[in-house]
Amino acid sequence: MATAQHRGSQFDYYWQQQGEWVEAPNQRRGGESGVQRLNDASGQLLYAKRQIGHTYRSLLHPFGRPTVLREQDALHSFEELGVRVPRIVYCGAERDGDHQWRALLVSEALDGFVDLDSWHAEGARETYPPVLHERMLKDLADNLSRMHLGHWQHGCLYGKHVFIKVSGEGEQARAEVALLDLEKCRRRISRHRAALNDLGQLRRHSSLNDAEWQTLLYFYQMAFGSAVKGLE
Repeated sequence: MATAQHRGSQFDYYWQQQGEWVEAPNQRRGGESGVQRLNDASGQLLYAKRQIGHTYRSLLHPFGRPTVLREQDALHSFEELGVRVPRIVYCGAERDGDHQWRALLVSEALDGFVDLDSWHAEGARETYPPVLHERMLKDLADNLSRMHLGHWQHGCLYGKHVFIKVSGEGEQARAEVALLDLEKCRRRISRHRAALNDLGQLRRHSSLNDAEWQTLLYFYQMAFGSAVKGLE
């Protein structure tokens, strides 16, 4: 942070940084959005979501607001709810000379985490004992239930947005789960509707097999406090 301040505004500092694109800029929402991998002055790995004219509209923001600001709101709320997410290093937005939004969300890398689909593709089922898989599914269920009980809907809950970190070995190994890409998150009046939408997406768009899904659903409904009909 000190480096950014000494070189000018934090926004300008991070905007001028360049790194490897891990998600090439996509054209959507009237603008573009992509993610770069950066290293800060201390060598720490960061991820920067960089946007130009990439906005959403709502009753509170009828003229448009950068989607990273909505993601920042969700990240702060998730931390308060006890949902594991990346830590924000910097988030900001400003208009350029043509009055077009430029926006940034810089966050710390999740060291040691890998996405759920890659985890399975790399042989997790053969590598780790069944008890570790149960612990992973329980931690995922606990994080999802906290999110939904807080009236938040992820909105894009795919396997590639669920990240896992394993520590320890054998029967003593433990798994931690974190959620990424909260750009489409929004609050819902109905916790059940939020749950139904997200879990339905995860069922359709992840590498969980039938047995794993039933285990996840069992742990989820224990944590949520009631059954979510239509997910069996």
